[in-house]
Amino acid sequence: MKLILENIEKNYGEKQVLKKASCSFEKGKIYGLLGRNGAGKTTLFNCISGDAQYESGNIKLVEDGQEQVIDYSKVGYVFSEPVLPEFLTGYEFLKFYIDINKDKIKNPLKIEEYFDLIKIDEQDRYRLIKGYSHGMKNKIQMVCFLITRPSVILLDEPLTSFDVVVALEIKNLLKKIKSEHIIIFSTHILQLATDLCDEIVVLNSGTLEELNSEILKSPGFEEKVMEILKEGGDV
Repeated sequence: MKLILENIEKNYGEKQVLKKASCSFEKGKIYGLLGRNGAGKTTLFNCISGDAQYESGNIKLVEDGQEQVIDYSKVGYVFSEPVLPEFLTGYEFLKFYIDINKDKIKNPLKIEEYFDLIKIDEQDRYRLIKGYSHGMKNKIQMVCFLITRPSVILLDEPLTSFDVVVALEIKNLLKKIKSEHIIIFSTHILQLATDLCDEIVVLNSGTLEELNSEILKSPGFEEKVMEILKEGGDV
């Protein structure tokens, strides 16, 4: 399975955010999408997920040897700021989410088992989401893609606000499920990229550049990324 971006262009008024951005992403790997603040990482995710229309280009998904324009229902998007119905308890929300997606779910677990996966204590499962910490809300977001298992998973800086323990739990979870998905992880923190990702793609001046995976663990990795980003100047 592959996700293919071909010459994606996206403008906001007179500002061109994406300029013929092209790249391909394969199943079984976690890709780190690096870029300076304002570089357009969220815009790119919005185009892939269908939340934003792009001016030109193509986004395709190759499955079982067949290449088709992407079906947005196959994309799971974890936002940097959780978007959840805070008037429901965690348990009520997961029950509702499972009910409305029942046609997409293969071999569903019990609701309690999903909570166990993301390590939310039993007493917290019946509290209103409004009272959850930011980390707990992000865990609830994450369990949604564990339920529906979309082909493509987009993570928009989800670990930056987590404490060390929760961040480690999420990292381990992503590594455990990556074999069945295309996972793209947006961040501007180099250490997160080196800890979690198999491949690095840099978004700079509206274009995408995939780095040689061999330099990811090399001493010159940070210098290489900084060199690319500085070339683009301020964004």
